[in-house]
Amino acid sequence: SREQVPQNLADFMTSNISSPILFLLAVNVLLIILGAFIDATAVILITVPVLLPIAVEFGVDPVHFGVIMILNLMIGLLTPPVGSVLFVMSSVLRTPVETVFKGVAPLLIPMFLVLLLLTFFPAIVTFVPNLLGF
Repeated sequence: SREQVPQNLADFMTSNISSPILFLLAVNVLLIILGAFIDATAVILITVPVLLPIAVEFGVDPVHFGVIMILNLMIGLLTPPVGSVLFVMSSVLRTPVETVFKGVAPLLIPMFLVLLLLTFFPAIVTFVPNLLGF
């Protein structure tokens, strides 16, 4: 807070990014990197107060933004170097982390594809909430 990092990030994003899609792609990169190193709960508590107002300013639906955020963090939990879910699965299965990652790695490709699909086509996420009047 003293270093004004959240404010500087917000100023950088609003001044250098011109479209909602570019904003969401930048958020995807940021959250996957953060999710690979920091626990998902901490990332949510740190980034939502900064990124959600910017997303709303760009016209991104808050439900769409939330789904994008959770999917990014889920991918981050499965990727090294920290990959906390990999260590939990390794402990439960009593196998090395490398073996668990070899099993999970092919599933990361469809996860990234779904993330891109949901990023570029927000109606997939907002269809049901819009039907219900949200």
